[in-house]
Amino acid sequence: MGAWPPSAPCTPGACVEVSGSATAVPRAVLRLVAVVALLLAGIALLPVGGRVPAGLVRRWAGAVVRAAGVRPRFGGAAVPDGGLLLVANHISWLDVPLLAMVRPARMIAKAEIRRWPVAGPLAARGGVLFIDRDRLRGLPDTVADIAGLLRSGAAVGVFPEGSTWCGRAQGTFRRAVFQAALDAGVPVQPVRIRYRLSGGAPTTVPAFVGEDSLLASLWRVVMADGLVAEAEVRPALRPGAHADRRSLARAAQRRTGPAPAGPGHAAPGAREAPECTVTSAVRSGGGPVG
Repeated sequence: MGAWPPSAPCTPGACVEVSGSATAVPRAVLRLVAVVALLLAGIALLPVGGRVPAGLVRRWAGAVVRAAGVRPRFGGAAVPDGGLLLVANHISWLDVPLLAMVRPARMIAKAEIRRWPVAGPLAARGGVLFIDRDRLRGLPDTVADIAGLLRSGAAVGVFPEGSTWCGRAQGTFRRAVFQAALDAGVPVQPVRIRYRLSGGAPTTVPAFVGEDSLLASLWRVVMADGLVAEAEVRPALRPGAHADRRSLARAAQRRTGPAPAGPGHAAPGAREAPECTVTSAVRSGGGPVG
């Protein structure tokens, strides 16, 4: 098992761009109200422990993303049905609804999220699997629970880096959750997430890192103009293709890493941004250690 919690070198002051001007404030306020209204509606309408049709989840998640002024783009491979471990690199709170638009899944998150206003109750009612990262002894039981869900045909979503990064670099995928996929004999579906401006330039505006607050990150997003969220579905890693969780985690990380330049990529003309170089205490997102 690796050290817990994981960390990233990204901080709001050193890594996160600010977009928008004073003239954008009225539009940003309207966007913010719309996002909060959709989140509250989700809490009010979501049945506790009930099943919500996948199509409805996709439409609701898409409404949240678009209400924030973000244009989603999707590309890549088809997502298989049945039991599936859905994994992605982690940059922003926007990653969660974006991943739900790819395929609705039971998400894994840190226990602290349960206490967040608005988002916490929504996550709890939506069946999020909360992990107490101060109780590593409970990790084998958590992995067994995830494997059971996968065997039942459910999709489980996780950000294996365990911490958000600004998008200029990527963390190491923690291995434990991949053991659940091995035990259940289900494929792992990597998804590469990137954020750009409408002109194609990479941006860190949506990043939710370090000592950032959810409200501050949300405000940056609704203030931005022409923000594009890209989710590229990479080829699935089939059961039996990797003998252990270490090699499976590495393969998934390679498929969600920086996209190569050239034709066929979801965002032509992309360039790789430099790595963050600042070290500090950071926010830790969802995802098991391993």
